[in-house]
Amino acid sequence: MHDGGVDCERGESRLTPASRFTLDYLGSPPELADHVTTFYHFRCDELQINDIQPAAVGHLVLFAYGNGVMSRPGGGSDPSYEVNLLTPFAQAAPFAVDGPFHAIGAALTPLGWAALTGLCAKTHANRLYDAGSWLDSDLVTRGHALCAAYREGRMDGKACARELGMMIRGALRDVNPGHARLIAATNAWLARALVPDLGALYAESGYCRRQTQRLVERYFGVSPMALRRKYRALRTAALLSLPTLTDEYEAEIAEAFYDQSHMIRELRLFAGRTPARLGDGDSPILNEMLDAKNLRELGNGDQEDC
Repeated sequence: MHDGGVDCERGESRLTPASRFTLDYLGSPPELADHVTTFYHFRCDELQINDIQPAAVGHLVLFAYGNGVMSRPGGGSDPSYEVNLLTPFAQAAPFAVDGPFHAIGAALTPLGWAALTGLCAKTHANRLYDAGSWLDSDLVTRGHALCAAYREGRMDGKACARELGMMIRGALRDVNPGHARLIAATNAWLARALVPDLGALYAESGYCRRQTQRLVERYFGVSPMALRRKYRALRTAALLSLPTLTDEYEAEIAEAFYDQSHMIRELRLFAGRTPARLGDGDSPILNEMLDAKNLRELGNGDQEDC
């Protein structure tokens, strides 16, 4: 196992080339649309894989092949397991895996994270956990069985993802209805603009200002201001990775940051890349995870300021 992988500031050139990866999105059934943005099947048969996970929602992910380590933004690192719980990340995080690396996973919406895990996203942010320490033992046992079936050729990635979806659906718990409405209101607020008005969120949340801040931290992992900042950077990275950028989006991006150096710092912090590396074909994990479909929980999603 490697000792920390890629440095987001200096290690872009060390990333495993996109040509070595295959990443298929498998969709989310209608009954899980509020809880899972997408299922995916990832494969890379290199002996060493390095990439950067952008600041993102939580994941439940099976490592059928591969052992690795995720660097934590605050220092230290977490090893991988066969059945992993990737908590919501507030910043981009490098990872390294001893391959081959095959993974089947589910990207969870904030509501899905809460309903599946019951964990505070702020308290548990920026971690790669052994799912067996936090989730129902039957779900984890079935996850191990899926990994074995995949390795033995009895199930392919699509079949494993389908079963993973049934496992998640059976494990979901009710979320306080008022809190669920707050999550939905926060998603809608983020979707309005690259820098949505904080006052509008507090006015529409259904809670007082302090309670709104506390609940956003609980379900999204960071304060409303920090959440706005994070999604400003992620949405900007997604737009900049497109083949072309409309004049409207270009003007919106220009207005969202103080200057170009400010934008570069923010993209590096939250997306793990400078603008020059976005969409260059050598950032497979980043480019796929920043695809618009993975910001679906935000509608057309957005961000924040320093």
